[in-house]
Amino acid sequence: MRIERVTEHDLEALLPLVRSYCDFYRVSPADEALHALARTLIDDPVHEGVQLLARDEAGAAVGFATVYWTWDTLLGERIGVMHDLFVAPAARGSGLAEDLIAACRAECRSRGAARLTWQTARDNHRAQAVYERVGAEREEWLDYSLPAGDDGVGE
Repeated sequence: MRIERVTEHDLEALLPLVRSYCDFYRVSPADEALHALARTLIDDPVHEGVQLLARDEAGAAVGFATVYWTWDTLLGERIGVMHDLFVAPAARGSGLAEDLIAACRAECRSRGAARLTWQTARDNHRAQAVYERVGAEREEWLDYSLPAGDDGVGE
C-alpha cells in the first residue's frame, strides 16, 4: 500500500471513496462541495489540513483520511482532527486503517500538532476495535451542533 497526500490528479479516484464514506453515514453532500473541500486542502495544507489517499499495489484507490488543523484550549496547543477515515470493503482487515492513522499522526508531527483526535459513531464497533488496537484513548464527550444560519432572533 502507498499513502500520500491528495493532489489535483487524485480527485477522480478520491471522490468514489468519499461518496462511499458519506453513504455509510447516510448523508449526501453535492459532488461539487466534496471537490471544493478537497481542493481547499490541496491549496492550503498548512492552514486548513490534509487529505491522504491510500492506493494498493495496482494503483487503485482503497482508502482515505482527512485531518483538519485547529487548537485545543484545554491543551493550549495545536491539534489535528481526523475527521474522516475510510477503507474500501475489499481492503478492510488488511491493516490499512492502522496505516492511515499512522500517516495522520505523522502529518500532525510534521505540523507541530500535539495530538491527533477523532470521533466515531457509537455503533461503529469495527472502527472502535481498530482505534483500540492502535492504542487510542476513548473520550467521553458529548457532541452538539447547530446550523450556522439564521438563529431566528428578532422574529
